[in-house]
This record gives sequence, structure tokens and C-alpha cells, in this order.
Amino acid sequence: MSVNIKPLADRVIIEPAPAETQTASGIIIPDTAKEKPQKGTVVAVGNGKKEESLTVKVGDVVLYGKYAGTDLKYEGKDYLIMREEELLAIIG
Repeated sequence: MSVNIKPLADRVIIEPAPAETQTASGIIIPDTAKEKPQKGTVVAVGNGKKEESLTVKVGDVVLYGKYAGTDLKYEGKDYLIMREEELLAIIG
């Protein structure tokens, strides 16, 4: 689950959860209508800023804004890199 990338300062790398392929009622969602997931797992964290440390740690499941972060493709997998302040909540 960990990646060989070390984010700088207060940045985190997130592996987005897979997009929903079916609604609760059983309707299959086509690829063109799938929404970008807003939930994912933290796979790497930076050291934080000098005056404050990071709240999240590797393995946390987090929620983030629909347009938060920068898309990153590494070794064939999709990730997001963003500042910790762009995260909305830790789940669980």
C-alpha cells in the first residue's frame, strides 16, 4: 500500500477509492457518468510544517473536496497529492 514517494511539508498522497459502478437500486453507471470519488486512503505523508505537525497518518481513510489535489500517476496507479488543509475529515 505504501509508495516510494515522500511528500514535502504538509502534503499527503492519497489513493482514491474506486468509483461507484452501480447505484443502490442496482442501476449500472456508465463510465461517462461516473463521478470522481471524494474518499481515499492516505499512503504517504510529509513531515509537516515547522510550527505544526500533521494530523493524518498512513492508512487513514479521508474525505476531500471534489476538485481537491493534483492527479498523479505512479507505477501505473492513480493517486492524488494535496495539502493536509484540503482534507475535510478522517473516517473511522
